[in-house]
Amino acid sequence: MSTLQQSDPYPPSYYLATARELHPAPPLAGEVTCDVCVVGGGFTGIATALHLAERGYKVVVLEAQRVGWGASGRNGGQLSGGQRVDPETMEKIVGKDRARLLWELGEESKNLVKQRIARHGIDCDLKPGIIGAGIKGSHAREMQDHARFLRDDYGYEHVRPLSREELRALVASDRYHGGYLDSDAGHLHPLNYVLGLARAAREAGAVIHEMSPALEIVRQNGRPGVRTAAGRVSADFLVLACNGHLGNLAPPISSTIMPINNFVIATAPLGEARARALIANGAAVADSKYVIDYYRLSADHRLLFGGGESYRMSYPEDIAGLVRRCMLRVFPQLEDVAVDYAWGGKVAITMNRLPAFGRLEKDILYAQGFSGQGVALTTLAGQVIAEAVAGQAERFDVFAEIPTPRFPGGALLRWPSLVVGMLYYSLLDKL
Repeated sequence: MSTLQQSDPYPPSYYLATARELHPAPPLAGEVTCDVCVVGGGFTGIATALHLAERGYKVVVLEAQRVGWGASGRNGGQLSGGQRVDPETMEKIVGKDRARLLWELGEESKNLVKQRIARHGIDCDLKPGIIGAGIKGSHAREMQDHARFLRDDYGYEHVRPLSREELRALVASDRYHGGYLDSDAGHLHPLNYVLGLARAAREAGAVIHEMSPALEIVRQNGRPGVRTAAGRVSADFLVLACNGHLGNLAPPISSTIMPINNFVIATAPLGEARARALIANGAAVADSKYVIDYYRLSADHRLLFGGGESYRMSYPEDIAGLVRRCMLRVFPQLEDVAVDYAWGGKVAITMNRLPAFGRLEKDILYAQGFSGQGVALTTLAGQVIAEAVAGQAERFDVFAEIPTPRFPGGALLRWPSLVVGMLYYSLLDKL
C-alpha cells in the first residue's frame, strides 16, 4: 500500500500511479514580464492560462510544486453541474433570477469540461452518472424532492428520483433509503484531466514554471507581480488560483476560505464482475452525510472511496484504516479486499459553500473556495477570469457579487471554530 508523504514532489496515490502526461516544467529563474501571471497550477490556474493563451495573451504560471499537485490531482473526481448549494437554497441567498443564472453557469461548467476533454483528446476516463444516496429516510425524501424540483422548475431532464429499491438495484448496500440519479453528471481521473489541460495550455503558448513557490506579491512600475526564491514575474494582471494552498500570500482573502483535509483510498483491483456488482451502472456515488462518503469505480475496476473525519491540521497516521472503516460500513462484502493506495489533500470551503471570486485590486483577480464542486466550476472560472482580463467582466461579477462571509475568528481562530462545528454535525450523522 502506498501512503501520502507530504514532502514528495507528487504525493503517492492511485492517480499518480496511473498518470499519463507527467511532463516536468523548469522552475522560474530570473526576471520575466508577461501579460498575465497566474499563481497556482491546479484546475483553476491551468484553465485560466489555457483560456488566456487562446486569446493571445502572454501567460506565465507559477506552481509551488507540480501541476495538479494539490486538490486538483487528489480529489474524488466527481463532475457535477449547478453549484455546491442546491437551487432551492440558492434562491433564498441571492434571489430567484440570480440563482437561476448561477445554476446555468454551473451547468455550463460541466459541459465545458466535457468539451475540453473532447477537444484536446484528454485521456481521463470520463464516465457518466452520479447517484445521490440518502442515509436517512428524511434525507432520501429531500433528495427525491430536489430531483423533482430540478425537472419541474429548472427543466433539467437528466435527473430522476430513486426509491430505496431502485437505489439498491444500482448500489449493493443496505445503507441507503433512496435518492436520485443524475445521468448527465459524471466522474473522471482528475490528475490526468489537469495534466491534459496543461498540455493544451502549453500548446496554446502558456509558459508553466513548477517548483516555484510565490513568496510575495510585489509591484514594480505600477504593475503587479510575484517574487519567488529565484526570480520575479511582472505582469499587467495577476491571478491568484491557489485555493487551499493560499497560505499567507494574500491575507485579505485568506479568512474567507477554510482548508480542510480530505482522504481517499483505492482498493486492489476487484475484477469487472465484482466491481459491477457494487455499482451496477458505473456511476459515482455521494451520500447525504455532513461528512460525506463519496466513491466510484476506476477504469481498472478498483473502488476509489473517499471519507473519514480528521480534526487536526496534520494527516492521521493511518489514512487507509480510517477510510477503510467508512468503506466497510457501506460495503461490508469488501472485508477481504486490500487497500493499495491511501492519500489525503486539502479542499478549500467557504462559509456558505459558494465559490469566492473577486479582485484584491483592479489588476489582481482571484477565484477560490469551490467547496467540493471544483472539478467543474474551476474550468469555468478560468474562462470567466480570461473574459474579465479582456474587459468583459459581466460573468466574473456574477460570481464576485455572491456574499462571501468570513470565518469567525479570522484566519487565526477559524480552525478551532470549524472543529467544533464538524464534531457537532458528525454526531448528527451518527444519530
